[in-house]
Amino acid sequence: MRNFRTLEIWKNGIELVKQVYVLSQQLPSEEKFGLRSQVTRAAVSIPSNIAEGCSRNSDIEFKRFLEIAMGSLFEVETQLIISEELDFIPKDNLKDIFELLNKEAKMMNSLINRIKNS
Repeated sequence: MRNFRTLEIWKNGIELVKQVYVLSQQLPSEEKFGLRSQVTRAAVSIPSNIAEGCSRNSDIEFKRFLEIAMGSLFEVETQLIISEELDFIPKDNLKDIFELLNKEAKMMNSLINRIKNS
């Protein structure tokens, strides 16, 4: 069993959640049960799946949860792009989170490949 608290991808995932919650406050109130709910749930799913994967006994299962977390990461990115396209959140406000999403995706992909090749 791995200690998820020591993994940089988990720590970055927690930071992503915090940033998504702050950004989601800029969404219109009528999006409370729509886009805001969707993007925050997808963000929470990233570190949650990393943590759950760490509880698994095999690398194959761990890799699968990392792949699920990667899917959630892409969901968050897509939902933030939609927020930008709908002029809900200014592009300048998304620069830092897009950089963090990219960093997280690269780290996750690297770990998935290491597991796949071992």
